[in-house]
Amino acid sequence: MQILKTIEELQSIRKTITSNVGFVPTMGALHDGHISLIKKARAENEIVIVSIFVNPTQFLPGEDLDAYPRKDEADKKICELCKVDYLFMPEISTMYSKEEVSIKAPNKSYILEGLTRPGHFDGVLQVVLKLFGITQPTNAYFGKKDAQQLSLITQMTKDLFLPINIIACEIVRENDGLALSSRNVYLNSNQRQEALLISKSLYSAGALIAKGELDTNIVKNKILEIMKSLDVEYVAIVDREFNEINKIELKNTIILVVARFGNTRLLDNIWL
Repeated sequence: MQILKTIEELQSIRKTITSNVGFVPTMGALHDGHISLIKKARAENEIVIVSIFVNPTQFLPGEDLDAYPRKDEADKKICELCKVDYLFMPEISTMYSKEEVSIKAPNKSYILEGLTRPGHFDGVLQVVLKLFGITQPTNAYFGKKDAQQLSLITQMTKDLFLPINIIACEIVRENDGLALSSRNVYLNSNQRQEALLISKSLYSAGALIAKGELDTNIVKNKILEIMKSLDVEYVAIVDREFNEINKIELKNTIILVVARFGNTRLLDNIWL
């Protein structure tokens, strides 16, 4: 595995590659969820590039940019064990200049995740577009846990006519059901136990739907009942385009949940 710090290094290498390239962009603090993306990329491409970059433009003032977990040495070892070919670890000054051409996310970026974090998805799309330009992947891998982000990146790729396949990958969970997240390390033991109500509520919703209940209000109320002891930010039931719906549409519905545990914000979802 080769570790690259500059855009020039990576672009020079990229010019020599004629086979399929799989790309996994991350912010580091790698866990089994990231590893599942890397392994899928490894299985489906001749060359695998992983990036680790904590992107400042997607953090709002007062968010956890400075405290975001950084585990560079462990991350390097993980990538090596996963047989990554190139690990790209740029500095902020490498990725951004003083005056930038800005990326404007569409209106659906200002609901749900974007409602209380205006401008967050502008930053996400900006850095992803930069990374796509540098790596020029054949296939790029993203987890379904960040469902709205995945939808916006897919739309950007389509709208800007980028010749990249966006591969959506399943959520990876702990044995007890908690969705893996780099922010799980912020939870104390009591919060960690309480957080299990998130996945429990989603599993219960799935079971209710499996029995034939398609009314979104009834399903949403079931979720809220299970999570009544938590600080729930939102429960939303939407179609794949992130329009709110009144009736569950099988194979076209996502149920999304966000709850707070102190200063830690956890999101989870199920795709139907």
